[in-house]
Parts: sequence; structure tokens; C-alpha cells
Amino acid sequence: MPVTIVDRTRRVYDRLAGVYPMSTYFFHSRAHRRALEMSGIHDGMRVLEVATGSGEMFRRLVRHNRKGCTIGVDLSPNMAARTHRRIEKEFPGASTLCQAVDARHLPFRDGMFDAVFACYLLELLSCEDIQRTMSEIRRVLRDRGTLTLVLIGQNTKMFNRLYRIGGKVAPAFWGRQVETRVPEMIEAANMRISGEQVVYQTFYPSRVLTARK
Repeated sequence: MPVTIVDRTRRVYDRLAGVYPMSTYFFHSRAHRRALEMSGIHDGMRVLEVATGSGEMFRRLVRHNRKGCTIGVDLSPNMAARTHRRIEKEFPGASTLCQAVDARHLPFRDGMFDAVFACYLLELLSCEDIQRTMSEIRRVLRDRGTLTLVLIGQNTKMFNRLYRIGGKVAPAFWGRQVETRVPEMIEAANMRISGEQVVYQTFYPSRVLTARK
């Protein structure tokens, strides 16, 4: 089979699993906090995070949802394994699971989750794969369930230039910015945007979007 961008991304993030938490600490944590606030989730829900990465957002979700069930998936087996080990240590007895899964083929039944989170995921997917992933997310969400997305912002010219350079040098790691196109992708997946906010941390812009099925 041909090597796709998804295959390369899996290998890159497997290799960076041990150091990737640094980027979360410097650039993503403020957006993660705001995403949790905007999501409206409450303790006792069934929550899924797609693309857990180093697990910073996943730990927030488990801490907030101790009486519920919180499941995480990531394309990188190393990322998923590290997150799962840390969650088991920090939250013994909590109903959690983190495993390696391709977001384009979620192994869950229809309408299983009250809420789904995806942070900095869509930038790493082709347009076709974004459509597949959004379709899968909608399928596993219950009616009136909430999707919370965190995207790399496109509202700072200098940052945009630097990101385009990074995307050309290492596309499997940086991907490309898609923030301005995501609202129409949400609508194409038959979901309705219910909230949005731009968040800055250091020089890094993020856009938080919430949508309902």
C-alpha cells in the first residue's frame, strides 16, 4: 500500500511522544481550559476525545468527569499508551480508556457519547479525511450531543507565514491551517455551531468551536 500522510504522521508522533508535552505546556493549555469551559460537560457523561496527543486535555476531562466514562483515542500507539499509563496512575478507579485508533474509523456504536473533543487534529488530515472524521464523530454523538474543536488560528499574519513554512518543511508534523474552512465542514456534517472564541498563548492563536448534532 502507498505511504500516506496519515502513515507518516503516525510515525512522527510515535517518535515525539516523550517530548510533545512541552508544546502543550507553552502553546495549548489555555485553549484546553477554555474548551472545557465552553463544552458544557458535567460529571457523569460519556465523553470521547479524538487525538489525545500527550494527554493534557484528556486529563482535564477525566478530572472533570470522575463519575462518568471518558475514552481517548490517538493515531499514535506510543502517545495513547503513555496517556493511558499516566491516567491509570493519577486517577485509579476512574472509568477511562485510551487506545490507538484511526479517527476515520471509530470503533464505537452510533450515539454512544454525550460529548466529543478534538484538539489540533483537523490540521493533520486531508480534506477528504476531515469529512470522514467529521462523519464518524457525528455518528458516535447522541442527538443534541456536543462537539468541541480546538483549531490553530489563522488571524495573525506573521504566525500564518511561519506556519506555512513549517508545513512545507515537515507536513506530517505541522499539517496546514484549516480554521477558516471548518465552519462550513461542520455544517456539511449536519451539525450547528453553538459557540466560538479565539484564545492566545504566547504568540500562538487557537480557535475554540462548539457545535451540536
